[in-house]
Amino acid sequence: MNSQQEGRTGTPHADAAGTITIGGDLTVNRLGFGAMRLTGAGIWGPPADRDEALRVLVRAMELGVDFIDTANSYGPHYSEEIIAEALFPYADGLVIATKGGLERSGPGQWHPRGDPDYLRRELEGSLRRLRLDRVDLYQLHRIDPEVPESEQFAALREFVSDGLARHVGLSEVNVEQIERARRVVPIASVQNRYNVEDQHWGWVLDYCEHEGIAFLPWAPLSAGKIGEESAIARVAERHDATAMQVAIAWLLARSPVMLPIPGTSRVAHLEENIAATKLRLTEEDLEELSHGAPAAGISR
Repeated sequence: MNSQQEGRTGTPHADAAGTITIGGDLTVNRLGFGAMRLTGAGIWGPPADRDEALRVLVRAMELGVDFIDTANSYGPHYSEEIIAEALFPYADGLVIATKGGLERSGPGQWHPRGDPDYLRRELEGSLRRLRLDRVDLYQLHRIDPEVPESEQFAALREFVSDGLARHVGLSEVNVEQIERARRVVPIASVQNRYNVEDQHWGWVLDYCEHEGIAFLPWAPLSAGKIGEESAIARVAERHDATAMQVAIAWLLARSPVMLPIPGTSRVAHLEENIAATKLRLTEEDLEELSHGAPAAGISR
């Protein structure tokens, strides 16, 4: 049995992705879990199958996942509550990241809100729901264009100094915004949309790699409409893998600071995603998938 087949049929484990250190002191396996899908349709309300959502989280821990990304706006609140219900008291070494800065008005509706008092209330609510005294990584979900960004960055600094967050990060930002934030508070992570079919933020990823900032790609499995002649379909066929496994393997190969966080509400999909850590893409595969972007770092 070759390594690609073993990745699909053997027992997967997240440690096959290697590790990454966030903020200088949080070392985790380089394949995490995004908890957005542990909610209802439109990321609104409770999940259709709460018991399966709980099983997904427990199974993720069994398979070596030690980094979970969530947000108070997922549900809102349901994702954080389910994480605590499934996993508290938390295992040693489990890193939980959450986010604040988006208001919800209904399914599929997201509105930036970054005034410091609101961000603090959101963080305090997240800590209660997650049953934590301090969150390992707190991320500004979006920079609110209606609030001076310096005030939002100062709020993140205060959360660290007040002991509410160990590290802080940003989401959907460019290099200039990251640099302005870093003049106020150390930035441990950046979470931008990035996947095989949408490599727009590659220049931000390259900056993060140079600066040692963890890069969490959101929508990591958005592989587009995969036709039989698409690059990802051709690579998947060559390796007897699924397109989603190829998408994850490509992200892991793209940069050593990449920390993919694919999410799902089904155990079977979770196991398929984690099996991607055993998929070894060739240089030919990486070139075909990268559309000219460098395939730096660790090839897996």
